[in-house]
Amino acid sequence: MRVNLKPARCVKDLQTPYGVNLTVLLSNSVPPSPFSVSAVKFEDCQRSREVGFFSSDPNFGVRPDGTVYAEQEVANLSEPVQFMVTARGLHDPHIWETTVKLKLPLLRPGHLLPLVWESQPRIIKFPRKHQRGSSSNGLRRQKRDWVIPPINVPENSRGPFPHMLVRIRSDQDKDVGIRYSITGAGADQPPSGIYNIDPISGNMFVTQPLDREERASFHLRAHAVDMNGNQVENPIDLYIYVIDMNDNRPEFQNQVYNGSVAEGSKPGSSVMQVTATDSDDSTTANGMVRYRILSQTPHSPIPNMFTINSETGDIVTVAAGLDREKVSQYTIIVQATDMEGNLNFGLSNTATALISITDINDNPPELTVRTFSGEVPENKVNVVVTNLTVVDRDQPHSPNWNAVYRIVSGDPSGHFTIRTNPITNEGMLTVVKPVDFEMNRAFMLTVVVSNQAHLASGIQSSLQSTAGVTISVQDVNEPPVFPVNPKMIRFEEGVPAGTTLTVFAAQDPDHFVHQSVRYSKLSDPANWLKINRTNGQITTMALLDRESMYVKNNVYEATFLAFDSGSPQASGTGTLQIYLIDVNDNAPVLIPREAQVCERARPNSKVNITASDADADPNVGPFVFELPSFPASVRRNWTISRLSGDYAQLRLRIPYLEAGVYEIPIIVSDSGNPPLTNRSVIRVKVCPCDDNGDCSATGAVAAAGLGTGAIIAILICIIILLSMVLLFVVWMKRREKERQAKPLLIDPEDDVRDNILKYDEEGGGEEDQDYDLSQLQQPESLEHIINKPSGVRRVDERPVIAESQYPVRPSLPHPGDIGDFINDGLRAADNDPTAPPYDSLLVFDYEGSGSTAGSVSSLNSTSSGDQDYDYLNDWGPRFKKLADLYGGGDDD
Repeated sequence: MRVNLKPARCVKDLQTPYGVNLTVLLSNSVPPSPFSVSAVKFEDCQRSREVGFFSSDPNFGVRPDGTVYAEQEVANLSEPVQFMVTARGLHDPHIWETTVKLKLPLLRPGHLLPLVWESQPRIIKFPRKHQRGSSSNGLRRQKRDWVIPPINVPENSRGPFPHMLVRIRSDQDKDVGIRYSITGAGADQPPSGIYNIDPISGNMFVTQPLDREERASFHLRAHAVDMNGNQVENPIDLYIYVIDMNDNRPEFQNQVYNGSVAEGSKPGSSVMQVTATDSDDSTTANGMVRYRILSQTPHSPIPNMFTINSETGDIVTVAAGLDREKVSQYTIIVQATDMEGNLNFGLSNTATALISITDINDNPPELTVRTFSGEVPENKVNVVVTNLTVVDRDQPHSPNWNAVYRIVSGDPSGHFTIRTNPITNEGMLTVVKPVDFEMNRAFMLTVVVSNQAHLASGIQSSLQSTAGVTISVQDVNEPPVFPVNPKMIRFEEGVPAGTTLTVFAAQDPDHFVHQSVRYSKLSDPANWLKINRTNGQITTMALLDRESMYVKNNVYEATFLAFDSGSPQASGTGTLQIYLIDVNDNAPVLIPREAQVCERARPNSKVNITASDADADPNVGPFVFELPSFPASVRRNWTISRLSGDYAQLRLRIPYLEAGVYEIPIIVSDSGNPPLTNRSVIRVKVCPCDDNGDCSATGAVAAAGLGTGAIIAILICIIILLSMVLLFVVWMKRREKERQAKPLLIDPEDDVRDNILKYDEEGGGEEDQDYDLSQLQQPESLEHIINKPSGVRRVDERPVIAESQYPVRPSLPHPGDIGDFINDGLRAADNDPTAPPYDSLLVFDYEGSGSTAGSVSSLNSTSSGDQDYDYLNDWGPRFKKLADLYGGGDDD
């Protein structure tokens, strides 16, 4: 097989490759001789006959005539072999490339092609500068440098390794010793060690299999130096491309895909999309993925309800007939294959697509029966009469399934409604307005049911969506009803007892049953009324008073009970409201009842008074105020003037009135017809006032009604009390001086510690005879206290500090200051640290460790009774307790 490749256009410096893919099918029956695969021919623009060919796969080579051959034995090719063939003109920098794919589908397992290694390694020379002209001084022309073609290495090569790729050599290797090296990522840089070079021969090797998906290309630099390390040639760039092999299967992004499509969808409706990716080169067939459907479950209504776009993975419907009520979900197995879907050479993978059929409202609800029936007691509400059952095959608990019920006829007054049970979808026919057996004994309703969502287009409503409902009304014993409730009547207050006000009668709604009605009083706050038990006549039992606390806003309310003779008995209540019309039955009264004015007439010496009346308009103000003619002193000393209809002002008529309390009668009349008059007394206190017009303290006392003698007696008492306080203070001062003059806290006669020194009956031998008992005595002076170092003092030592200052009584104390003077003196005494008792610790000296005397605990008292303790009574009051304990034995 021979293919001619030509560039698209002839440009001298064109270096863009122009490639063609070749697919060669080999047969093991007659292999090309000598094991040739195919022939590839390149022709350049200049029709150059000298073209060099290079193969990227070390297992295959290309002869100068373009024949592709195998360089070593190749096992059965279960997968296609792909490599790059590069053509380059020997005297031209242009490069052409093509991809060769080899397929051997007819090889039997275990059969080997007898191919042998025939090619020589490719040689890459360092570019040289050439000269033209024989004269060394003439002009020199530099030829264009070689363009090094890329080195193509297939991935996943099986070796053996290291495998030689090319040979690097310099034209100066004949004159001097050359050492070759390579640098760059893959050689001396990470990932290092993939490529190496023989420093002497220049043979470059790959040491391990390559993975294009891990790294697709390498850029190395070849160096040539002499034995001294001097650079002999300029470094050349080596580009190594990893040729992709189909070593990766397509991978789905999800193992399970979920999609949905509405039931009844037309063919071509989009369902979902599945996506698989291939890590191989997507520009080659190795990474080109194609999709197909392997299976569909279930097969209803046909096995192929869906199809898939082989390139995009979009799944669409193929045929009509999707019905959720028959099949709610389909399971699709989707396969993704690379090599453009070639099942013989491509790698495959599968995923599952779950397609849910979504519901549409294509099934109208249907009532299970054509007629429903129920019964309801009269006067009851929120009672379920009957349940309407319905069947709907759409998705439960969705708008396509939820039922909506309507009453279209038979209930013009709106006694009933239908609520939908959200769980069972049943219609609960409920009473919302009481029904009356005496007016309607039965109802015939027409009910229509529909869905919450509208029916899908083209779906007709079923005739079974309409049904009739028969409702029977049950008679119950209804309570008597007052026609007017509450009932209001109007009467004047003061109606005498026994007056008939009205007849408050009730009616029995049960017309078809004859029953009697009886009455009783349920609520009568003031107990003013009574009701006739048989006919409901209301009569008064006391006077009706509008001013009573039980009357609110002129209305008095009473509640009565009416009950029938049925079984069970039923009762009803009624309220009677009595509007009481006011009559002038309350005289006005004055406010305030007490006042205070100055004894001398001043502009502000006046009393403002007002009148209050419990009656209502027009039996109240304006009021008339006047002073009585008797006693004559009232009009002589006082005058009254009206300020407004309800207010008046009382003032002194004379310039001066002696201080005291005066009771002034005032006559006030209301505006009723006839008017009511009341004589009220105001208690006025007349007192001396200060410059501000306020009563002074003395004036207040005088105004209280005390005479001159009483005032003098009060002043004498105050003087005596002050004298007693002064005497008490003088006595306290004297006591204080006595304390300072007498250092002992107690009377020397009562000092028990002195008596301790008088007892000398223990005899000698005590080790504590030298103890200084004077430390237990009160010192005669304070000199040792002053000279004593700081420390803990005895309890009977007086602190050596300045004495506290006590308040000095004024010469003429005010009676109100006596209490303050006493409190100040008490506070100074409490805070005086020099006043006894002194707050300090009591200290005792050490008495000694031993005694020649025996222990007193060894002394035992005798119970013979011979001992006489009567002498204890002669020892004084301090031994009285001891005398009581041991003396008087005859009394025990």
